[in-house]
Amino acid sequence: MLASTIQEYQLRVDTQLKQRFSTLEDTAPQLKAAMQYGALLGGKRIRPFLVYSVGQMFGVTLEKLDACAAAIECIHAYSLIHDDLPAMDDDALRRGQPTVHIAFDEATAILAGDALQTLAFEIVTEAVPGISSEQHIAMVRALAKASGYRGMCGGQAIDLASTDKQIDLKALTQLHNMKTGALISCAVELALIAANAPKDQYQTMMTFAHAVGLAFQVQDDILDIIATTEELGKPQGSDTESNKSTFPQLLGLQGAKDTAAQLIQEALSALAKLPYNSQLIADFARYIIERRI
Repeated sequence: MLASTIQEYQLRVDTQLKQRFSTLEDTAPQLKAAMQYGALLGGKRIRPFLVYSVGQMFGVTLEKLDACAAAIECIHAYSLIHDDLPAMDDDALRRGQPTVHIAFDEATAILAGDALQTLAFEIVTEAVPGISSEQHIAMVRALAKASGYRGMCGGQAIDLASTDKQIDLKALTQLHNMKTGALISCAVELALIAANAPKDQYQTMMTFAHAVGLAFQVQDDILDIIATTEELGKPQGSDTESNKSTFPQLLGLQGAKDTAAQLIQEALSALAKLPYNSQLIADFARYIIERRI
């Protein structure tokens, strides 16, 4: 069921993205092509999956969640485009294909990332029946916080400043709670806002989200060691080559695996407190540390 639902939500959010791109005029065709290339290059669509699955668990219709799912994927795509730039991680391969600045050029890649970021906020403010103005404002705030200084961008800045330096576990955890975890947590938060979730259940689900977000990054660090370039869709060992601190480097490979497993157990314990059928989301949490991609 998990695999088929992941695929269903992948197709759904891709359809939503294609619909939004189709409304863009062809005044800057290369920019539009780069945006589409970066956003539709494939990928797991984990953040949209969380928007849809958490929202559904709380009884929200998929139609009410489409804008949030598309918006957060635009933010994620923009972050990957900029992350791959020569001034950042300087990667030439993403999801098994040339990165945007290789397929196009650096200037176009920068603009494509910028345009996807602003498109995300345009999408998340679309009028949706059953979603109030107050909810829209809360969604904008959540997305801005998760993707800006307090979240993804701040985490990336810390990451760049930490290259070629040894940082401790506390600093590494903070880095990835911001760079990776914030946007994963935001996916859950957007669904909770759409659901008008009660405060106690909101807090319980955010505990789940924080644990899953960090576990995702720990597993990414593990896969950078044990997976192949073909499995990853990007160069294997890139973190080591870039001389970045990782969880396996600080904890050892088995220690990192144990940490990821402990985080998922924390997430599952949070889910168990809710009076809903959370089986799909629990299976997804387990998948986070079982995946090879």
